[in-house]
Amino acid sequence: MLEDVKYAMPAAKGPIIIARHGRPALDRTLGPRLDWQAYQAWWAAYEAGGLQEGQIAPQALKDLVMDADRYFTSTRRRAQETFKLTLPEATAEALTVFNEAPLPPPQLSWLKVMPKNWNVISRISWLMGNAYEEESAPQARQRARQAATILNDAAQEGKVFLAAHGWFNRMIRKELIKGGWRCTHDGGDKYWAWRYYEDISG
Repeated sequence: MLEDVKYAMPAAKGPIIIARHGRPALDRTLGPRLDWQAYQAWWAAYEAGGLQEGQIAPQALKDLVMDADRYFTSTRRRAQETFKLTLPEATAEALTVFNEAPLPPPQLSWLKVMPKNWNVISRISWLMGNAYEEESAPQARQRARQAATILNDAAQEGKVFLAAHGWFNRMIRKELIKGGWRCTHDGGDKYWAWRYYEDISG
């Protein structure tokens, strides 16, 4: 069962490097204030969109992952563009299991706020169980266990690099730690930030 994944992970070589994507073209800090339906459309556009033009991947990240043995991204454009800016000559496996957790807004007809505020409100609402027919928090946690297993298995071949998303990367972090990995560098959740995991299960 997936609940047993954290106990079943075999010892792996690794390391595993997981980065958040670069700055998206659609800026959550800009207005106007939106109602929940307009924010729902805004989030759909954000999910479909790519990166803001003119960005350069951090040289430290490029140096760190240039010799990786396996490469992964989510299927979202912003993650794939992040990967290509980091490793222009490489090809990654794009998997939906690494996509960001959904942000369905609570249907509050009286509320109009900025997209960045909707992000917070929607995440809290989602964690409280309001999935509105989208993937629920328990389902996303199950997916994070699947994602951690894929990375763990790939790491048995050597170094692994994943370009993905802020919140879901944090969910994967929890499962990797349960499975015997240690986060030895935590760059946080800013754009282009990354975490570095080493295997300690052996």
